[in-house]
Amino acid sequence: MKNMATITLEYNPQTNGALEFVNRIKESGYFTIKTPSERKSGIEEAMEDIKTGKVYKAKNVDDLFKQLEM
Repeated sequence: MKNMATITLEYNPQTNGALEFVNRIKESGYFTIKTPSERKSGIEEAMEDIKTGKVYKAKNVDDLFKQLEM
């Protein structure tokens, strides 16, 4: 899949109109629905960043900018 935009919907599942709207989105086949339990927590994302090398260690701001070539 190419770069996808993310939309977060917050709704009251007890409201019929909102629930019908969300079900229409699901049924359209154009969207991938992720429930909160399927999302990673912030700490899980951070740990994944560390494992994949998406972090920097710097002595100070100047050192960080040098690493980032700014």
